[in-house]
Amino acid sequence: METLLIMTILLHVGVSALWLGSMAYSLFVVAPKLPRMLATDPDGPTAAQRVEEAQRVLAHGNRWPVVGLIGVLWGSGLGLVLLAGERPAGWWALVAAKAVLLAAATGLFWWVSWRGWPRRVFALPAELPGLACRFRRVALLMLALVATAFTLGIVAAHPAVT
Repeated sequence: METLLIMTILLHVGVSALWLGSMAYSLFVVAPKLPRMLATDPDGPTAAQRVEEAQRVLAHGNRWPVVGLIGVLWGSGLGLVLLAGERPAGWWALVAAKAVLLAAATGLFWWVSWRGWPRRVFALPAELPGLACRFRRVALLMLALVATAFTLGIVAAHPAVT
């Protein structure tokens, strides 16, 4: 039973770190560099149009792998709860808070994938700056939710809580 618990913990923590790290890299490394990399070509589209196209290329095909990550997080989290045994009320409160945060991040990802992104793909050029700003705010919120959930998981694993 202990081996199963350890494997489930490693899976849960690994997938959490993967999602958190990929969001942070995208927001703080890739996104700021795109405008500099794709400066305006005098004979072509504007820098904003080129950045938008680059973001479409980078985002293409990412929806289902992230859905898979989220599914593994939910499944492994449920597995950890089922394997937890008797725990104090503080541990359960942290797990509940973590689940609420993951649910909120899941909801935001749903909005981005099935509402926001189609709207962005078919937007008029004048609408793109506002949509890009909204996407950044949503991405920062999603990053904060996942980072906080990750932190609560670490706190819940501390011997003083368990």
